[in-house]
Amino acid sequence: MLSYLKKQLKQLLKHYQREQSAKELKSQAPHVSQQQLTQQLRALGVQPGDSIFLHSSLKSLGYVEGGPAAVIAALQTAVGPDGNILLPTYYLPGGTIDNTCKLTDYCFDLRIHGTHMGRLPEAFLATSGVQRSLHPTHSVSVWGKDARFLTEAHHKAPSVFGEGSPWQRFATLPQAKVLGLGISMGPVTFYHLLEDTMGEQFPLPVWQPECLLRCIDDQDKVWQVPVRPYDKTLATMRIDHPSRGDLQQYMKDELIACGLLQQGQVGAASCWLIGAQDFYRQLEKLAADGITIYATPEQLQQRPIGR
Repeated sequence: MLSYLKKQLKQLLKHYQREQSAKELKSQAPHVSQQQLTQQLRALGVQPGDSIFLHSSLKSLGYVEGGPAAVIAALQTAVGPDGNILLPTYYLPGGTIDNTCKLTDYCFDLRIHGTHMGRLPEAFLATSGVQRSLHPTHSVSVWGKDARFLTEAHHKAPSVFGEGSPWQRFATLPQAKVLGLGISMGPVTFYHLLEDTMGEQFPLPVWQPECLLRCIDDQDKVWQVPVRPYDKTLATMRIDHPSRGDLQQYMKDELIACGLLQQGQVGAASCWLIGAQDFYRQLEKLAADGITIYATPEQLQQRPIGR
């Protein structure tokens, strides 16, 4: 009973904080409409038929008239009926893969588990026609004509991000693009596709021993899914750590110098867009030169931008 009350209070507090944040945005931030968002996405380079893997900060857009649903509708209009929209809808009850592996009674269930990724992914999960991959830590949700292909095999994949995962299948699509709305080059899960594809050939060991986590499908079948926690000693070195602004800037400058990264503004947010296949090939090239998302400042100094 006590745990239930705590959960309810936590939900009420979350709702109150979001309402207050929305009021502040409405009174202080620039207002943007769904139509404006669509126009700005097109100006950035999003085209009909594109498959967009989105990482975003909703509040960075300013005050969006219509809220998260308007952002989703703008994206749908921009890619059209022949495109796809992919969002991370991860559910990590332990906060990290490692801590989630230590939860003895955990079983991911699509029917009851939401996401820890924020308001936009939450709203996306509630959007008509969205399909979600079955995975105990890194479930991905997709709207579009290839939604089934992109999500159907995740729980059968031998690694989180590699062969058979939404990332690997997404990268095979002809108009696959990674979109960052109001975020740096740090929190971009697409980087991990290279790690899982290269496996032991990746320039440095980044994983702890594999564990199995359970998930249950809509037919009540339980699946044991292999996941590999990341080496905790590398956490502060990785590109998504707040201290690694140098590596985030290096990656951005590298992709700009190679003519791969498109930049623009959507709402009030500085945004970027890059073709997934070009992105992957450049990550491969960097890895061959010893530069990964764990590169030290010394390694960055030794390899000039755009070499």
